[in-house]
Amino acid sequence: MKHKESIDFTALADEFDQINASVKSQLGSQDADYIRRIIKIHRLAEISGRIILMLCFFSLWFLLPGMLLLALAKILDNMEIGHNVMHGQYDWMNDPNINSRNFEWDIASDSGSWKRVHNHEHHTYTNIIGKDRDYGYGLLRMSNDLPWRKKNRWQFFTYLNLSLLFEWGIAYHELAAERVFVGKKKKDRTSSLSDSELKRMFFSKAGKQLFKDYVFFPLLAGPMFLYVLAANVGANLIRNLWTSTIIFCGHFTENVQTFTEAECKGESKGEWYYRQMLGSSNLTGPKWFHIMTGHLSCQIEHHLFPDIPAFRYYELAPKVEAIAAKYGIPYNSGSFFKQYGTVLQRIWTYSWPDKAAHKINEDHQQTEN
Repeated sequence: MKHKESIDFTALADEFDQINASVKSQLGSQDADYIRRIIKIHRLAEISGRIILMLCFFSLWFLLPGMLLLALAKILDNMEIGHNVMHGQYDWMNDPNINSRNFEWDIASDSGSWKRVHNHEHHTYTNIIGKDRDYGYGLLRMSNDLPWRKKNRWQFFTYLNLSLLFEWGIAYHELAAERVFVGKKKKDRTSSLSDSELKRMFFSKAGKQLFKDYVFFPLLAGPMFLYVLAANVGANLIRNLWTSTIIFCGHFTENVQTFTEAECKGESKGEWYYRQMLGSSNLTGPKWFHIMTGHLSCQIEHHLFPDIPAFRYYELAPKVEAIAAKYGIPYNSGSFFKQYGTVLQRIWTYSWPDKAAHKINEDHQQTEN
């Protein structure tokens, strides 16, 4: 890897800007047809799943396929549809429903909260300690930049619980960061909304989600109440585990780097691109795998071009990797099991004060020197 001082960031920015402009100039029916096709598949999976669950009246063998179809629908809604639509990737279509302003996803988190914390903060300040609240989600110590605390000893179990309840962790993320319920106002409060507004939106969306999944659809099933309730719980747990795992694989693998506010002050467009590449990881796999991840398997490309339709990331990846090689910038990509293994290793390593993972931060230290 080249030292940062030897990289021509103006030229780097020009190359990525050209890719961005080229793709956006080609947006059209292919992109609109794709997202509408995915929405149809999502709806078919949900409707089929709910119909199959009613067949549990005849045999419990229908419970598992019904639950898996619901999980598929929830994963598609969360990853390939909701996340990408709320990034504004399809705003150019001027569709009244498929746009970042009106879309609400099938998850406990309010879309407005997600867009404030994720779209703005995380994508602007990616991996800047003290600015990016998505780094460790306020629960996990993932680098030496954060001081070790006694609670970090059991952070592996904290991670497992976060994964199982990921939609609720995301829903509560903004309120926790703003200390809405603990009575300790932050002096550097980032949200422009009042505590009462944040509480109202949180409880409104959470209440609707709980009612839909655990009251309305089970009651609608009549004598199949318990089976539909169990299937909804299972589908949500599967979706939570999947989305959490994919997101962690894109942000917390072995070689992902962190940054200080000082070193990013006055950052140029090229340096911003550079930081996105060093703070992200990719996953390799077949086409269906990329769709199921919402194309966050191409996390590097997503961080570089968050408002480009995500299904185009796969074709952009070789171009981005070639530019990375040209400028001597690491391009962190690997198989799902390889990358996830390093995520688990990172969580475990930073659970302990006497295991400062110099190996994980080695590339970052070389960059600073």
